[in-house]
Parts: sequence; C-alpha cells; structure tokens
Amino acid sequence: METSLEAPSELEKLTLALLHSRGEVERLREREAVFSSLLGSVNAVLWAFDWEAQRVIYVSPAYERLFGRSAALLLADYGEWRNCIYPDDVDYAAQSFADVLEKGAIEAREYRIIRADGQLRWISDKCFVSQKGDAGQPTIVVGIAEDITEKKQLEGELHRLATTDVLTKSSNRRHFFECAQREFDHSVQFGSPLAFILLDVDDFKKINDTHGHQIGDQVLQRIAQCGANTLRRGDLFGRIGGEEFAAVLPGCPPELAWQIAERLQREVQRMGFTVDGKSFGVTVSQGLANLRDDGNLDSLYARADAAMYQAKRGGKNQIVLAD
Repeated sequence: METSLEAPSELEKLTLALLHSRGEVERLREREAVFSSLLGSVNAVLWAFDWEAQRVIYVSPAYERLFGRSAALLLADYGEWRNCIYPDDVDYAAQSFADVLEKGAIEAREYRIIRADGQLRWISDKCFVSQKGDAGQPTIVVGIAEDITEKKQLEGELHRLATTDVLTKSSNRRHFFECAQREFDHSVQFGSPLAFILLDVDDFKKINDTHGHQIGDQVLQRIAQCGANTLRRGDLFGRIGGEEFAAVLPGCPPELAWQIAERLQREVQRMGFTVDGKSFGVTVSQGLANLRDDGNLDSLYARADAAMYQAKRGGKNQIVLAD
C-alpha cells in the first residue's frame, strides 16, 4: 500500500509560522526578563545620552536607588542631572562630560551629588561615545555611574592620618614643611611677604616630671588649639617636634606677623591647668623670622630657630625677632 505525502497547505504553513513566532516571542521575553533582573541587581547606573537632542534615552533601575530621584523625570528633562550635582562641581561635571566628544572616552570623572533626601554622595561617572553622529545617525554617549562615597571617605581618613599629628590634631612635621615649602616658593616667585614662627614650650620636661605625661599631653593639645584659634585663615600651624611648634604666615608683612606672635603669646599665657588642687600656667618662647634674602626654606627656618633659642637664653616667655 502506497502512502502519499502531500505538501503542507498554506494554512498549515501559517500555523507553523505562528507557533515558531510565538516561541521566539517567549524566548525574547525570557531573555528580556533575565536582562532586566541583571540590571536591577547591578549596583551601578547604566545610562545612554543622545548628544544632539540633549536627552537621556536610557537609565537603568539603579538610578533611583543611587540618586534618590525619579528616573522618569530624568528621561523627561536632562536638567534633572545638573540639578542634583553639588554646586561646586557643576562646571567640572559639565566640562568633563563635553570632553568625551573630543577624547572618545572619559575614565576618571568624579563629582558629588545631592540626593533628594539631602545626602551628599561621591559619584564615579565613566562614559564613552558608542555611536558617532555620521550619516544622519545621532551621537550616542553611554556610561556607568557608581557610588564611591566610602572610597572617598577612606581616602580622606588615610590623608588625615598621613598629615596630622595624632596627639594635637595639627599638621605633623612632614606635612607642615611640605606646605611651608610651597608657600615659600610662592612668596619668592611673586615677591610677597612671608613670616616663620618657631615656638617651644618653656620647662616642658619639668611639667612632665612634676605632673605626669598625661598632663603634658594636655598642655600640647591646648597649645595646638591656641594656634588654630589665633592664626588667620590660610596660615599654617603644626607640631614639628616633642614640645616644638611652628607657624608659617603667607602674605603677612612684618608688623602684622609680630602682632600675631604677640597674640599667640597672650593666648598661651591665659591657659590654666589644675592638678590635685594645684594650679599652674604655661609659657612659650618664640622666634620670628620674616622672609628677606633667604635662598631656601631651611635658611628661613634656621633664622627662626636661632631667634627662638635666643629667647630661651634671655629668660624664656618672650618673642625674639630674627636678624
């Protein structure tokens, strides 16, 4: 018995095509669901921007978590991005974004944002041109933004530890002289005045021997506070030795430098300490040197140091102006 194999009818062909199409649709839906799930779990913001239209054409779900703002508003108005940037960083963020057209990619781009709830966060926002505007096609810039606030906080803490004297919270010796060198170079280059003050706590060993090192530490901490309260904004103050402190006064003429040294002297003299019902005060000896023909910072420092030791030999608790 022969079996005839008939070609599928047009209806059967259409039915098979529909079933195949439905299968493709389901697979696309499954892939889309997986892709959406992945985007939702990534703790970074993926975005795409149409440069000619100045419009955000895509932003991933993490935007609302990281920025604390509505993605719909951003997609409707690019101005939402500028509005969330910390005011001091707006110009940098805009310029670095514009640079991507020339450079093709921007890897190091960090700025601060203000979330809708008022939180200040640091953002690393890398971007590159994925499609150039050729042959009638728009220029598309894509990028990825990540929250690096904890990294920035750690960097700040490491910098503080590297530059700050642990006991007094003022600049440590290395950081003080690095900053002093920059101010010295600037003053020499532009012919502006500069003053260097070196001060040493009088009879500090006696304070430690009589009252203990804990009280001695308190004395150093209080003197550092006097320095912070007395000096002007932009002046440098640091602990450069055991009981030795230094200050650099940029742009400070000799007359004003002397007044600042006197004010610091009075503030230290006003300090009082009480141990076991007994009170005592503290004094310092200061050497003040104004920039003249010093060839380098070491020369200026040496003159202040010689003046300070002259104050010590002359009876302590006084200021001596360097030759």
